[in-house]
Amino acid sequence: MKDVLAVILGGGQGTRLFPLTKERSKPAVPLGGKYRLIDIPVSNCINSDVIKIYVLTQFNSASLNQHITRTYRFSSFSDGFVEILAAEQTLDSTDWFQGTADAVRQNLRHFTDWQTNLILILSGDHLYRMDYRDFVAKHSKTNADITVAVTPVPEDQASEFGLLKTDNQGRIIEFSEKPKGEALQAMRVDTTAFGLSPEEAAKKPFLASMGIYVFSKQILTGLLLEDQTRVDFGRQVIPAAIHEHNVQAYLFNDYWEDIGTISAFYKANLDMTSVLPKFNFFDAKAPIYTRPRFLPGTKIQGCQIRDSIISEGCMINEAFIDTSIVGIRCRIGGGTRIEKSMIMGADFYQTWSELTRDRQNNTPWVGIGEGTTIRKAIIDKNARIGSNVKIVNEKGFIDYDGEDYCIREGIVIIPKNTLIPDGTVI
Repeated sequence: MKDVLAVILGGGQGTRLFPLTKERSKPAVPLGGKYRLIDIPVSNCINSDVIKIYVLTQFNSASLNQHITRTYRFSSFSDGFVEILAAEQTLDSTDWFQGTADAVRQNLRHFTDWQTNLILILSGDHLYRMDYRDFVAKHSKTNADITVAVTPVPEDQASEFGLLKTDNQGRIIEFSEKPKGEALQAMRVDTTAFGLSPEEAAKKPFLASMGIYVFSKQILTGLLLEDQTRVDFGRQVIPAAIHEHNVQAYLFNDYWEDIGTISAFYKANLDMTSVLPKFNFFDAKAPIYTRPRFLPGTKIQGCQIRDSIISEGCMINEAFIDTSIVGIRCRIGGGTRIEKSMIMGADFYQTWSELTRDRQNNTPWVGIGEGTTIRKAIIDKNARIGSNVKIVNEKGFIDYDGEDYCIREGIVIIPKNTLIPDGTVI
């Protein structure tokens, strides 16, 4: 895998994940209590022996840069690295990234400096576990110019993706971006040819692009430079390439989730509390890496906790927690109920003098106060939730923007660093 350079696309403003992306880039959004989204593709790379990794981003990249530099440090005897490439003005371009392909085009000079022949293009907001060695092996075995990772999907989800059809050798012969109606039906394929059972193939008769690609570097450079109006891989570069090059499909028939929306992000996180979660962090052979924080063990006193994940460094007193994720350094007061929620925790501990000052000023501490109820919510980092607060979407809004909170698809979101006074009802 020394011949492979990985490029992780950090995405744009992350508007679908707002307000979680208000102060951070999308790949820096916390995940599963102690991780960040970027840890998934980076860990997949490391576990696949791909250790030359660039991350492309252009919005709110400070926290992402801090996380990367503190987490991924390779040996000085290795040529491995994980490096942020933020959008910048050059003599050739003064624009922001206009799309996924344009982001790669504007940074080609960095990639061509390495003596690698393959470029692995990844997304920074997908939840999955893949051994890229198998992906690259398929690319080499078929003598492909481009290989696209695909996953079988049912009809009710198919129109959300770019769909493709292949010939008997797995070569892609047709590509359609988010088709509907008759155009959708025209993209049906017999997925038994990819190893699915007849029963599974009947349920999943479409092949969806995962937005993950292997390019031969020379082909990628030619495609991006010959027509600079092609700014997106899915909508323009891949459809154009299938007529001129050997573009192969690589089937990935395992758990994969695009968590680029609030609803998908919330559901994917809460699924981690299941007895048998769809995405399992407990895999010693392929661990998910993140920043080591050297926090003390969590202190739990007189609590009822079921079907939940409690991260390290927390202080939880006489609370009831059900089907929830509690992030690092979280302080939760007595009599609190947390149900089907994600509490992201805090970036710091308050000192005793700060706690005393806040109590004197009747200001809630960083964390969750006493007697508070939180249901179906995402509480971002460093939030100060007072005592006897109710965050339960009492009026049953589906989408709503409040002064210190917002609701998306019925999920209440408290942004980072927000203060919710004692007795507030949301």
